[in-house]
Amino acid sequence: MHTAHWQQLAEMDRDETARRAGCAYLRESDSFVIRLLDEQYRVNMAARSVYKPAEAGEPVPAGFLEELCILTHLASAQDIPLANELVHAEKLDRGGFFFRGSHQLPIEKLAATLGGAPQLLLAVGEILGARTCPFGDASIEVLVLPRIPVTLIIWAGDEEFPARASILFDKSAARQMPLDALYALAKLTIGRTIKLVEKKI
Repeated sequence: MHTAHWQQLAEMDRDETARRAGCAYLRESDSFVIRLLDEQYRVNMAARSVYKPAEAGEPVPAGFLEELCILTHLASAQDIPLANELVHAEKLDRGGFFFRGSHQLPIEKLAATLGGAPQLLLAVGEILGARTCPFGDASIEVLVLPRIPVTLIIWAGDEEFPARASILFDKSAARQMPLDALYALAKLTIGRTIKLVEKKI
């Protein structure tokens, strides 16, 4: 799984990779330690495995999208400052061509889940270690990966207007990861948010 990404990563200097990606490298186990949303993962280079360590029992392997995002971030991340300019995915470099059709982000699901109770987004933010933002009826900035913050915004629905949701990226995001990986990252973030709400936080 993700053979090309593993090969690309294997050819890179480990310490430099960790510095660029804003994570830790454990030389004794040839592993990276990196956080994705609210969970910590290990990337074992020798075994070519990505997993969540378990306090008891067997480690939990990362899912397909989680592994894609983590490997791509390790291989592509740059140690550059944020642009501090929030944009829709379509406004990222080449995003207007990519984020449409089958690659449209599922923000309608986010609006349907949170539109009746926007304050639940703030509760989700507490679990994800997010920062509260001043947009819409509720909004948070989640550091999904060390170099990739994502902003989620909810506007409550009423008798006149339906609920709306938005997901925004820092304009630098397209320099940190390819668009297909950013799409996967956005889906993971939205999916995790919805799951937490459905579990009643």
